[in-house]
Amino acid sequence: MIVATSERPDLAAVTARWRREAFARGRSLSEVAAAEAATAAGPGPMPRTLVLLAGGEPVGMASLVAHDLDPRPDLTPWLAGVYVPPHARGRGHASRLVAAIEAEAAASGVATLWLYTRTAEPLYARLGWRTVERFAYRDEPYALMRRDLP
Repeated sequence: MIVATSERPDLAAVTARWRREAFARGRSLSEVAAAEAATAAGPGPMPRTLVLLAGGEPVGMASLVAHDLDPRPDLTPWLAGVYVPPHARGRGHASRLVAAIEAEAAASGVATLWLYTRTAEPLYARLGWRTVERFAYRDEPYALMRRDLP
């Protein structure tokens, strides 16, 4: 089952911990948790974080956000924060979460969705995303990818 943190704000503590571990190591957990709580309380389509539950336990997350890459404010919206904890990987959870975000974006009238990644380009390519640019950001190589939605 996939739920939004706006429906289950109790999951914001888990998503904050995951987001800090995977993407925001320079920020404090309380800072990330405050941002997650604000997202969970938001009524609009963005930002929106979805959590995949298996047996009632959270096993992954993904977000739909208006902006995710500071040097590219011209691009919007973004698939962001896709994360599955190590113990739950290899079961198709990330693919299900990506599809759920794509469906939410399409239902909101989004024509094109963006993401950037250092490590998961093959996964996204298998899911129909295409690489449009390679670039360096914070001294790391990334791929900028897009997905045109039906």
